[in-house]
Amino acid sequence: MPTVTLRPWQRAAYEQFRASPNSDFLAVATPGAGKTTFALTCARATLADEPRTLVVVAPTSHLKVQWSLAAHRLGLQLDPDWSPGDGLARDVHGLVTTYQQIATGNTAAKLAGLSADGFVILDEIHHAGHDKAWGDSIRVAFGHAARRLSLSGTPFRSDAVQIPFVRYDAIGEGDQAHADFTYGYADALRDGGVVRPVYFPRVDGDMEWTTASGDVINASFQDELTKDQMSMRLRTALSLEGEWMPSVLARANEQLRSIRQDHREAGGLVIAIDQDHAQGIARLLRDRFGVPADVVVSDDPTASKKIAEFSHNDRPWLVAVRMVSEGVDIPRLRVGVFATTTSTELFFRQAVGRFVRWQAGRATQKAYVYIPDDPRLRTHAFEIAEARRHILRPPGSDDGDDFALDGGLDDQTHPDDIEQLTLFSVVSSTATDITVHTVTQDGVRYEPLFSPDDLSAPRYDDDIEIAEPQFVADPTLNLDLPEVPTAAGLVPSGSLSVAERKDDLRTRNAHVAKRLVDITGWGHAKVQGEMNRLAGVTRVATATTEQLERRLRYAESWMRRLQG
Repeated sequence: MPTVTLRPWQRAAYEQFRASPNSDFLAVATPGAGKTTFALTCARATLADEPRTLVVVAPTSHLKVQWSLAAHRLGLQLDPDWSPGDGLARDVHGLVTTYQQIATGNTAAKLAGLSADGFVILDEIHHAGHDKAWGDSIRVAFGHAARRLSLSGTPFRSDAVQIPFVRYDAIGEGDQAHADFTYGYADALRDGGVVRPVYFPRVDGDMEWTTASGDVINASFQDELTKDQMSMRLRTALSLEGEWMPSVLARANEQLRSIRQDHREAGGLVIAIDQDHAQGIARLLRDRFGVPADVVVSDDPTASKKIAEFSHNDRPWLVAVRMVSEGVDIPRLRVGVFATTTSTELFFRQAVGRFVRWQAGRATQKAYVYIPDDPRLRTHAFEIAEARRHILRPPGSDDGDDFALDGGLDDQTHPDDIEQLTLFSVVSSTATDITVHTVTQDGVRYEPLFSPDDLSAPRYDDDIEIAEPQFVADPTLNLDLPEVPTAAGLVPSGSLSVAERKDDLRTRNAHVAKRLVDITGWGHAKVQGEMNRLAGVTRVATATTEQLERRLRYAESWMRRLQG
């Protein structure tokens, strides 16, 4: 019988889920902790108890493939290419879809039939609150499921609309979601071997811009401004028309170059405002600093492929807008630049989560995320740094520090939604000093690290001896995984998932069909119909692997007869 080795938190959460009599269970676990493995282990055990359809809902199309591959590693087969016009093939346990897809057309109604009495995993469930249609759709799609396991990488509030299948601590707008199990960043650092410690070099600057009324405003990140002015100041700093952004990229690139001396495949990620901004940053990295940079944007049909390739190659920089903010697993990321105007705590924590992925076998794994010294971002960074500080600080050190939180700021402000920004224009921007949260024997020190003209970014904290906790495998955490047959029986084991094998077989079937069109002179639809008839296949979309293999054999035999 195959086994999976769980981390202590995963085993504890698994036992609690299995013991829970409720239909709904919400697990909140810090990015990088292993929510996917936990959820799929719960799913496999539940499906072993009684045959059920498994449905996973992911935030993005790219993550559909990632979930499908993770499920295969745990002996479950999921179709990431399912569409509402198709049924479900008999050689898979279920499917992966997205919140956006569920809210489109009649998808929710189709899923309601497939998921009735089924098992549903709702990844990053807070997405269902971003759009009322999304929340309404998942309520329709999964209201009759037997079990619903919701996941999130960070605690979230209801804001204006409460999310289906989530309980709240009180009734009312903005209430905190009630998690059945919580595993935070500090917990993961304490356990060791789960996440990396992340440090936040904060970059101040002098920004100047003109408003819609023609006024010229000059301010640093230390000046008190209105909400609209704060948004304009941040946009001015991040604009490629000034020198703030190039200066920060120079420092981040030097930091990455230094890390790559020991960690040769270490990578960096810049999170940009929009597609034009991302392309401009990539040009800047290439033209001014001579380093290649890949760009991934949602409109690029090859974006998922680029992310997967970057995860495994050794190219230095990736520039993205929102596609790498959540769920994407790129463990080699060690340096980041937060260069987006989105300043909500939820998005910030999701972005930082891309840098915490632990890599076994490395003695030190500190990661660095460069951020504008904007008060909103400074507050978010401080809260993460405090969690890190309480775990990594040496015993007996003083808890005091000289950092005061900025109060009264609305971290939900989204500058993209402020109409006045359409008429403001950048005059100039320059970076001044950098401040970093530094762990010392006396607690956390916040101090400038170098002048604006000094681009030789040191590896922060290398002079401070801090023992990072190490994860030690515990054989008692091994869990037996019972076999879970599909409707077509047990799926043969192998390195490729059912979805991957089908993708290859469909491509080969399509190639033979094209050659048959050329040989017979028939139309494409007629050739495809004859191939289906020969193999006894009703629809290619719902065909099993065995049926696709038979279809290919019969089509190749037909082609040989025509050619002979």
